[in-house]
Amino acid sequence: MTTPSREAVGQRFDHALMQHARERTWAALRGIRERMRPGISEDEAKVEATEVFRELGFERLWHPVIIRIGSNTTKTYRQRSDPNVRLGENDSYFIDLGLVFDGHEGDVGDTFVVGHAPERQAAADAARALYGEVADAWRTQGLSGQALYAFAGERAEAMGWRFNHAIKGHRVSDFPHSVHKGGDLGDLEAAPSSGLWILEIQIAHPSEPFGAFYEDLLTTSSS
Repeated sequence: MTTPSREAVGQRFDHALMQHARERTWAALRGIRERMRPGISEDEAKVEATEVFRELGFERLWHPVIIRIGSNTTKTYRQRSDPNVRLGENDSYFIDLGLVFDGHEGDVGDTFVVGHAPERQAAADAARALYGEVADAWRTQGLSGQALYAFAGERAEAMGWRFNHAIKGHRVSDFPHSVHKGGDLGDLEAAPSSGLWILEIQIAHPSEPFGAFYEDLLTTSSS
């Protein structure tokens, strides 16, 4: 069993509100995607993102907005972007959002392609597919967090992509989850419970300077 401290929540925690925060954060991500265009920089995209958040009535950020364009898509959230990168005509980018709605944390991420960039589209598709495989393995086999990331790494390699082992997923809950110090999903020795953990997937092309990212809340429902 998962130790209670790893999955502790606050008194106001509500699974329905977690789902609501998830859905609203996905709506924010889609709103930013609609504003992405060739020539835009990451900083300019973040300004656009703020407008989207206000329209949706968010309460606050719980982690900084991350928008990575082009070669910056190979970087992790702890690495600084090259500030000179702008979205090309045939290019890719990913969005990683952590927003609070009704006192609960949403955390989602996805990768998109503009123009004609088949290899970059393949990376985006692979990140989504890999997330789906790992999430299904959790639902059907009850794998631990450690086993999930071992499986993810094996599958990414089999699919022909480099897997970023520095990305290990994490806890979410009613804000702020950090008071409970749930730790990384990839370090969890037990099977994670539904509605409390974010599964993060980041891959990169084996030789070219681009990658893809996808993350979402692990839930017993596949939708």
